[in-house]
Amino acid sequence: MKAMLLAAGLGKRLRPITNTTPKPMLEVAGKPLIEHHLERLRKAGIEEVIINVHHLGEQIQEKLGDGTRLGVKIQYSVEAQLLETGGGIKQALPMLGDSPFLVASADTYLDFDLGRLPNKLPSGMLGLLVMTNNPEHHPEGDYASGDNSILQLDGDLLTYTGTGILHPDLVRDVPKTVFMLRQVFDDAVRGGKFLGIEHDGYWCDVGTESRLKLLRKKLDQSA
Repeated sequence: MKAMLLAAGLGKRLRPITNTTPKPMLEVAGKPLIEHHLERLRKAGIEEVIINVHHLGEQIQEKLGDGTRLGVKIQYSVEAQLLETGGGIKQALPMLGDSPFLVASADTYLDFDLGRLPNKLPSGMLGLLVMTNNPEHHPEGDYASGDNSILQLDGDLLTYTGTGILHPDLVRDVPKTVFMLRQVFDDAVRGGKFLGIEHDGYWCDVGTESRLKLLRKKLDQSA
């Protein structure tokens, strides 16, 4: 299985820090956020990684190179214009191939064992999302887990962690070039084509300076 790390965002809520440093390159526990992801991928046996880059993307490319230092093989999908999460994956499909792939938001921290994720999706399914309890900054949640772990729009909603398994068909035929994953996620959930797996460990969406400070404090304490 291949993996795609979403690393092209502008990091607007973390300005002015992200005026000079892309969010995935912010350091926590002595290394950039994105390196934590790459280490977990390698530990799970996933060595082929595609990273989309846009804002200050050259910093990511210079730091990670071809991935040899980290024991992975990295290809870059360079976005001349920001394509958003869905459009970024669609552009990268020629590198990802026709099989399901792991996706993760590079500006998050998740202590989830990626080895728990399946190598295949059940027939007819377009994705499997790692879900967690709703954090203070997202109390409304995203999707609920229904019968047989099939996600639904209503119920006891949980929050999507930014990590999951996606099938290329989810975005392949979307007519737009620029679009958010949430748009196709909602359609797939509505059609009963998404599964969920719950994570009760630690997760942090590093969207603000205060959350970045909390993550650094958390990891420093656990070192």
